[in-house]
Amino acid sequence: MFGSGATFSDREDAGRQLAEAMKGMPLRAPVVMALPRGGVPVAFEIAQRLGAPLDLLIVRRIAAPGHPEYGIGAVVDGKEPYVVVNEEAARHFHIPPGYLVTEKDHQLAEIERRHRIYFGEDEPEDHDHAGQDVILVDDGIANGGSIRAGIHALKEMGVRSIRVAVPVAPRAFLEILRDEVDEIICLSTPEHLDAVRRYYQDFTETTDQDVVRLLKDARRLTRMIH
Repeated sequence: MFGSGATFSDREDAGRQLAEAMKGMPLRAPVVMALPRGGVPVAFEIAQRLGAPLDLLIVRRIAAPGHPEYGIGAVVDGKEPYVVVNEEAARHFHIPPGYLVTEKDHQLAEIERRHRIYFGEDEPEDHDHAGQDVILVDDGIANGGSIRAGIHALKEMGVRSIRVAVPVAPRAFLEILRDEVDEIICLSTPEHLDAVRRYYQDFTETTDQDVVRLLKDARRLTRMIH
């Protein structure tokens, strides 16, 4: 489901609009999984309106050497951390020997830090959703490295189905992504997208504290529902 054009007052507004667009879909007890940090407020609104649990898929980008804005791969949290490398991009930047291993270790350490902050003593196995329907959410897609890494990791996990729900993403990228997932819900699909923040009136950074608070609220509301 692709929309023609939309802007959003903030991430919460984007989540509410996505949830509205998903009404009536044949969802079988889905799990809403957010890419932190910016995807969490969006996913929280979707999870509440669908009466679904909220979880996180922590993805850390591996940047090209000397070009921190350009991702050449990603590391994904899980009982078996998953690494995705864009081989074409890696060749383009002439990655020096040992760089990818060093960056992988660095990002794994950051994933472990965030996992402790967000989940406390939970183990990665506590977030294994094999056999379940998953809705993967972010606050927008620019180049798509993180969302593709998340999709690959979910497939490795053995989930039953994957739906991607994002407020805004480039149309050409979504056309490519369409074959990799069961469904895509996107409200704004510009031909060119150089910055996700341009589609939000308020794009204030989501903090670790915001993520922890929303996870606690989601768990409390899920317990009330069930």
